[in-house]
Amino acid sequence: MSNVSHFLEHNAQKSAQYFTHKLACETDCSDVYADIKSGDNNFVLLDVRSNEAFNKSHAITAINIPHIEITQTRMAQFHKDTLFVVYCWGPGCNGASKAAQKLSALGYLVKEMIGGIHYWEDFERYPVNRCIDEAQK
Repeated sequence: MSNVSHFLEHNAQKSAQYFTHKLACETDCSDVYADIKSGDNNFVLLDVRSNEAFNKSHAITAINIPHIEITQTRMAQFHKDTLFVVYCWGPGCNGASKAAQKLSALGYLVKEMIGGIHYWEDFERYPVNRCIDEAQK
């Protein structure tokens, strides 16, 4: 095998490993919404933004635990085999990554929903629960 062929095969294998790992750690709004619609929601959709942001608008079925509140004590109500799908504002926010790191360090299964609420609500136009009792600030 030539050096070029060996190089290409090695890089293809590394790329396959990288993307397999990446997909094991993330999902997107489309896949999450498809699972919710089909009833295949064997995960907890976790909005990790502030309580105020969550109350203004959040993805349907989501619960709220701000990433700063993710501790062993706070998460004790969930079984260790719970799969969490976490999201925050969007690509410019790393709150979901912080939450994913904390949850995985506590021994939970976790995926990050890339795009966050920004892609969910503004680009995909998927349903949200929205506070209607007060004006948006």
